[in-house]
Amino acid sequence: MSGGSDDRARLAALVEHYFAAVDRMDLAGTLACFDADATVTIATFDLVYRGRDDAIRGMYERLFARYASVWHGDFDHVADPPGRIASQFTVRNVSPQGTTTVKHNCNFFQVRGERIRTMAVYMSGDNSLS
Repeated sequence: MSGGSDDRARLAALVEHYFAAVDRMDLAGTLACFDADATVTIATFDLVYRGRDDAIRGMYERLFARYASVWHGDFDHVADPPGRIASQFTVRNVSPQGTTTVKHNCNFFQVRGERIRTMAVYMSGDNSLS
């Protein structure tokens, strides 16, 4: 592993900043975390979304419409600076009817500068991002 603790902390902060935007259901803030040509792969469901302003935007629009709230936390990050980080975490999605679904997921990020270039999602349970 290369890079120092400051680089690892920078990558972890970027990932947590991204998840905080998702948890606020802040579409503009969430999309701002991605490169324009980013790719999101939902590996456990063999789905690929290419392009921040079209396919990835639609993915988050559907997520935010589907749930009353979402929460990501209990992070465990493994960073490989300058631009790779894996994050294991807990997810709590609450439906409009009040049903809570808890998941345990892992995402693998490739970062370019201060933006996500690629994100591979491995999620337990149903696909909440389709």
